[in-house]
Amino acid sequence: MINRLAAPLLALPRPAKRLLALAVDAALCLLCVWLAFSFRYEQWVTLRGVQWSAPVMAVVLALPLFVVFGLYRAIFRYAGSAALMAIVRACAVFGLGYALMFSVVGVKGVPRTVGILVPLLLFLAIAGCRMFARYWLGGLYMSALHRKALPQVVIYGAGGAGLQLAAALAQSREMMLCAFVDDAAHLQGSTLNGVQIQSVEWLEQNAAKQGITDVLLAMPSASHLRRVEILNRLLPLRLHVRTLPALADLANGRVQVNDLLEVDIEDLLGRDPVAPVADLLHKHIRSQVVLVTGAGGSIGSELCRQIVQLSPSVLLLVDLSEYALYAVHQELEELAPEVRVIPLLASVCDARRLREIMHAWRPDTVYHAAAYKHVPLVEHNPIEGVRNNAIGTLTAARVAMECKVRRFVLVSTDKAVRPTNIMGASKRLAEMALQGLAQQSTETCFSMVRFGNVLGSSGSVVPLFRRQIEAGGPITLTHADITRYFMTIPEAAQLVIQAGAMAWGGDVFVLDMGNPVRIIDLARRLVELSGRTVRDEATPEGDIELHITGLRPGEKLYEELLIGNNAMPTVHPRVMKAHENCPPWEELWRQFDVLKATLESSDVPALKAALKQMLAGYQPHLEVVDWVHMERHRVRPASQPLAIEHHHRSDDGGTPASPIAIAA
Repeated sequence: MINRLAAPLLALPRPAKRLLALAVDAALCLLCVWLAFSFRYEQWVTLRGVQWSAPVMAVVLALPLFVVFGLYRAIFRYAGSAALMAIVRACAVFGLGYALMFSVVGVKGVPRTVGILVPLLLFLAIAGCRMFARYWLGGLYMSALHRKALPQVVIYGAGGAGLQLAAALAQSREMMLCAFVDDAAHLQGSTLNGVQIQSVEWLEQNAAKQGITDVLLAMPSASHLRRVEILNRLLPLRLHVRTLPALADLANGRVQVNDLLEVDIEDLLGRDPVAPVADLLHKHIRSQVVLVTGAGGSIGSELCRQIVQLSPSVLLLVDLSEYALYAVHQELEELAPEVRVIPLLASVCDARRLREIMHAWRPDTVYHAAAYKHVPLVEHNPIEGVRNNAIGTLTAARVAMECKVRRFVLVSTDKAVRPTNIMGASKRLAEMALQGLAQQSTETCFSMVRFGNVLGSSGSVVPLFRRQIEAGGPITLTHADITRYFMTIPEAAQLVIQAGAMAWGGDVFVLDMGNPVRIIDLARRLVELSGRTVRDEATPEGDIELHITGLRPGEKLYEELLIGNNAMPTVHPRVMKAHENCPPWEELWRQFDVLKATLESSDVPALKAALKQMLAGYQPHLEVVDWVHMERHRVRPASQPLAIEHHHRSDDGGTPASPIAIAA
């Protein structure tokens, strides 16, 4: 019944609510005076004659003061510390006036103690009334009644971040905090804001008994290795694990429930990010003109974020996508308003436009990140893939050499090593173009940087897996044994910048990326850390199925970072470099002429043959899957259209659950 009364009260118009509050406060004044008389005489009394002056004066004095001090402007169900301070001030002024009247001056028939007791009782009554209204009308009462229906969570980490997170949970009332968990033995058994601090062993023994569903990691300063240890211990409990951002993201000192993130995939890789060498980052950036092609892409945009914070004199953003260029330009202007950032629409295949740009600004360094990188998309559009990735790189590099750019750094990929798909082959051709140009006497230092899959880049498998988990599965994989190297976007961008600073000409730089990761193991860990189970033969009642779709055209089970075994150390402890074989420039130029001719004729089989001749170890997919080629050579009855199913897959072994049917 008490809850049914809340709805009509909240529905009243604002003036009616204020009148009701005034009436309640007037009644409280009368009640407090009667209680003061009863306490004084140590029995319940009935007021008579002059004694009625005490309640009348309480109402006459209190209500105007409460209006003046704003007690009726506050919304009771949201009342907080500011409202409490207003009550303190109003009751203090009331107490002075009331005590002066009945205790100092005195009224015959009214005990002097009433002048002291009434203000104290009134303060307790008014404050208690407001607290009850906040508890009841603000939904706290309902939350307390139904708190067992909320997700039961523990916070891992009883430090400052954990305390702030607990306060955020109490404010949001979206979860019920059961306990803190901390590894520090001296904290275990004590309480933090009334919540018990427990050990990890307690969590392992009581998670199921107490219905705990979520673990919130509040350890923003912990290393990745430490977080991996914690995650490995939590995995068997089948709890949904989320985490707070890094300390840099919590610098404002406030933690909110919305700050909680799914577990960083970096935490699942088992290695700390590679720290950059500061001198290498600044060496060829500060006070210089820098140009980035593909500036709107995932790698290119992160490159720009890193560069703009190193204080170049000018940063030139080159991209063919108008929206991507606009977005990154707006972001960089907010990030570093003191740096001159210029957005330039251009294709890397357009030598005339690139020449205009480089002649106008004379960049010191070009970072070439423009490329088509999605394996299945390039495999089905091979002509454009090779034209953009290989011929575009050659065009940009020759223009840079003509304009006497001092450094030209290519962003490459591990798929360029013994490629089996068009994307990898096109990137290997881009590398060879730079290696060939480096053979000539030139003022431009050409180098390339090779790395594996970049977490969080467009097409990355991790966001795909998370969407599939949220949808209830299945998670789609191309092969159970497929493995990939992974690195973070900031690592990739820093590697590119540092490699350019270490290059002498024709160098290939690679990052020591640790051990490759099995994609199926990655998928399993993501499922388990979401609080769900994998459905397989061992656990047929599991939540999420792992569905194997088969390798796509040109896909490899294992990726490599080097063609040969001649890797050498550099001044960076985690970066290696190598010189790889390349034909003489004259022969390479002739081969590129043949390649250009096949592109102009749009002859895909001839293109594959040319690639096989140019690239030692290239093993193309036998079937031609170019969409245009297949449409031209399709044989079917005129009355029966043919539907071709194509699964769009990311570069690192994941596919979405449903195919895209493309019909004539």
